Amino acid sequence: MTGLTTELYLLAAGVLLLISLIVSRLGGRLGIPGLLLFLGVGMLAGTDGLGIQFSDYRLAQALGTVALCFILFQGGLTTNWGETRPVLKRGLSLATLGVLITAGVMATFAHFVLNLPWLIAWLLGAVVSSTDASAVFSVLKERALGLKGDIGPLLEFESGGNDPMAVFLTVGLLELIAHPGMGVLEIVPLFIKQMVIGGVLGVVLGRLALLTLNRLQLQFEGLYSVLTLALALTIFSVTAVAGGSGFLAIFVAGIILGNADFLHKRSLLSFHDGLAWLMQVVMFLTLGLLVNPHELLPTAGLALACALVLVFVARPLSVFISLAASQMPVRHKTMVGWVGLRGAVPIVLATFPLLAGVPQAQILFNVVFFIVLTSVLLQGTTLTLVADLLGLRTPRTVPSAPPMTYTPTGHSKNALVEVEVRPGSPADNTRIVDLHLPPEALVVLIHRAGEYLIPRGATRLLAGDSVQVLAQAEELREVKQQLGHGGQSRL
Repeated sequence: MTGLTTELYLLAAGVLLLISLIVSRLGGRLGIPGLLLFLGVGMLAGTDGLGIQFSDYRLAQALGTVALCFILFQGGLTTNWGETRPVLKRGLSLATLGVLITAGVMATFAHFVLNLPWLIAWLLGAVVSSTDASAVFSVLKERALGLKGDIGPLLEFESGGNDPMAVFLTVGLLELIAHPGMGVLEIVPLFIKQMVIGGVLGVVLGRLALLTLNRLQLQFEGLYSVLTLALALTIFSVTAVAGGSGFLAIFVAGIILGNADFLHKRSLLSFHDGLAWLMQVVMFLTLGLLVNPHELLPTAGLALACALVLVFVARPLSVFISLAASQMPVRHKTMVGWVGLRGAVPIVLATFPLLAGVPQAQILFNVVFFIVLTSVLLQGTTLTLVADLLGLRTPRTVPSAPPMTYTPTGHSKNALVEVEVRPGSPADNTRIVDLHLPPEALVVLIHRAGEYLIPRGATRLLAGDSVQVLAQAEELREVKQQLGHGGQSRL
């Protein structure tokens, strides 16, 4: 009987995943975000649909925490530090001050208009205060939406960096509710402690993880995927046990690894990209199963009012105040304000009050769920339209996978990098033999106008060519100077 039950669970999980992927493919053609469809599949499979009974909020919270851990890690791995460094101050302002302003605006509305007690109102604001990394990353990829200027890097850094702030606000408010005599200022040292420990351990453990990946010789390549899983979970949990923000640490560690060279980097990035998508699907399916649509109807009006205030008042206000000192054009700030997607993180945070036994927690959960649905449906489906109206849309460039890859053995110091020949560089319109590249540097492939060329000494390089070069680090620096003046490279 137990075996049959296990098989039925596995069958249900497999079928739900398959349906979610098929539906998301169809939804992409209709312009509907996949995350919304994942939630919909979960709701249709739940109690009010196919009858799958699931009401374990603790399990849902645990799954959401693990999923968010790997989503943030993958977000860090794909963050280009060269593009992120110029927006660092603005991103930190949005991730801290912006979250606080959003929570404050929502709390004020919930208190004076919805007559919620101040602490409960602030709790609602805290839960919905952060944009969602999984929502932002996935919707921008689905839409293949490129944005002019540095809007894209700013949005991605903010969405990965503001979750720790929202988690802290939620946990801190729950402490204030549980201990009425505690003062608000008493949680400020806790915030500083979490952020400092999270940031420091993220850097330290990220560098140790990099050292481990390059020094630990494993027998099979597939084991390196297991190693990165173990490293990610260790970084998150060690930081959390030490009293820091595990979410901040895992994001910072991901950035450090993603901008460094390590063994099997290309295959590991591909592995974590697939894992992040799996985590998103599982998380949204699970949260969809938690909600019964008939329970949302009594709070629909209340939730819709909160969603509209969040989208049209709280988010834009927080963006313009947080970025008041920056020189970003108003159109750019407006676009940042519109890409304030809420996703699974607010729903996961809404389980905290339920598990803590907070009064009105179930109503709060239903309202938050409705807010997320509204945000993904309203903002997620109109990103391209708003970008066009503001004149900020640009094609999102997705680098094609080269036909040749190189996997270091661990003893070799060589690396295979791809460097673009920039206009005006010494290599522009020059034969390879005339460049006098280091003898140890080997030009192995040239990508030009969609075609791959086998290089010879007499081959003339042109601006826009992507050249794959195999060499050691010192020689690569010289090659980059001649070909692309330090152009972007990815292993």
